[in-house]
Amino acid sequence: MRTGTTPRTTPADPRPAGLERRQVHAVAACYFVASFAALGLPPYLTAILPGLGDSKGSWAGLLYIMPTVFSALGAPLWGRLADRFGRKRLLLRAQLGLSVSFLLAGAANSLWAFALALVLQGFLGGTFAATNGYLAAALEGPRLSRALTLMQGSARASLVAAPILVGALSPWVSPHRQYLLMAVLPLAAAALLTRLPEPKAPADQRGRQPSAPAPEPAAVSLRPLYVYEFAFVFATIISFPYLIALVDQRLPGVSATVTGLLFALPHLCYLLCASRVHNAFLHRPHTGLALGFALVALGLAGHGPAHSLLAFALARLVLGAGLTLGLVCLSVLAAEAARGRAPGRMFGTLELISKGGAVAAGLVAALVNAAYGAAAPVLVGTAAALVTALAATAPRLFAHSRWSR
Repeated sequence: MRTGTTPRTTPADPRPAGLERRQVHAVAACYFVASFAALGLPPYLTAILPGLGDSKGSWAGLLYIMPTVFSALGAPLWGRLADRFGRKRLLLRAQLGLSVSFLLAGAANSLWAFALALVLQGFLGGTFAATNGYLAAALEGPRLSRALTLMQGSARASLVAAPILVGALSPWVSPHRQYLLMAVLPLAAAALLTRLPEPKAPADQRGRQPSAPAPEPAAVSLRPLYVYEFAFVFATIISFPYLIALVDQRLPGVSATVTGLLFALPHLCYLLCASRVHNAFLHRPHTGLALGFALVALGLAGHGPAHSLLAFALARLVLGAGLTLGLVCLSVLAAEAARGRAPGRMFGTLELISKGGAVAAGLVAALVNAAYGAAAPVLVGTAAALVTALAATAPRLFAHSRWSR
C-alpha cells in the first residue's frame, strides 16, 4: 500500500536521469512566453470587440471562455498522441499551434473570424498538458513536483506581467493587433524547445537489461486528484471575473493601479512562497491541500465584509496563502499519480478537469452576479472551498486506502 509521500528511488530504478536544472528552467521560460498572450489579451476583449462590429462588447464573456472550453476538449487527444508519437514533438506542436492562432486573431477583420481564431487557440494550444507530460516523462517524485510547481509559477508570472505590458503598448498598438506581435513568442519558445532532448518514459525505453526491474505500476487512484483539482480551480477562479466590480463597490474612488495590485496579490504570494511551501509539505501534501482549501474559504469570505483597503488586501493575502498551498500540494499529488502511468494521457485528462472547473466557475459567477450582485461569486467560492476542505479531512476520503489500488 502506498501513501501520499513520495517513494524513494534506488540505484536499480530504470527511470532515466531526467532533465538538467537549466533544461527545466528553459521549459518554464517557454511556458511563460506561451502563456503571455493567452493570459494578457483576454482582459482587453471589451476594447477589441467594438472594432469587429460588437459595439457594446456583449460577446466578451463568451469569447473569454472559448479558448478554455476548446483547450479542455482537445487536451486528452493531444495527451494520448504525445504518449504515442513523442512528448517533445507534441509540445512543439502546441507552441506552433498557438502562434498560428495568434496570427489569425490579429489579422481577423470580423467577429466570426476572431471567434474562430480563439477556438483554434484553445484546440491547437494545450501547452499545459504538453509541458507537464514532457516533464513527467523525464522526472519523478520531488523533482517532478518541483518542476510542476515552477510551471505554475510561470503561469502566475504571466498573469501578473502580461496585462501590464499589453496596457503599456496600447497607445501605440491596439490590443487587437497585439495578437500579431504576440505570435512571435510561441515561435521563439518552439525554437528553444528544439534544443531540448526527447524524454522517454520507462515503458518506452529500449535496450534495457533483461535483469532490470520493470517500471513500478501505478498505485495511486486518479479520482480524488481529479475531484480536488476541479474543486480548487472552481473555488479560486470564480472570484476573478467580477473582482474589479467588487473592488469598485467596496473601495469607491480607488485607482486602477491599486485595483490591479489587489488582483495580483494572490499570484505574487505564490511567486514568493511556492518553493518554501513545496519543501515544507512535500511529504504531507494531503494536510497542505486541506489547509489550502480552508485558507481559500477564509480569504474569499473576507472579501464580503472588507470595506477598507487594508481589510481587502488582507483578504487577498489569505486567499494567496491558500492558493499557494493548494497549487503546490496538487503538484505533489500529481507527481505521485504520474508514477507508472503514461504522462501525456494523465495530464491531458487533468487539464480537461482543470479547464472544466474554470468554465464552470465562469458560468456560475455570471449567473449569481446577475442575480445577487458582485459579492455573490466570492460567497459561492467560499462554500465550495469549505465543503471540499471538510471532505479532504474526513477519514473516509482522506484514508490512504482511497489513494491505493
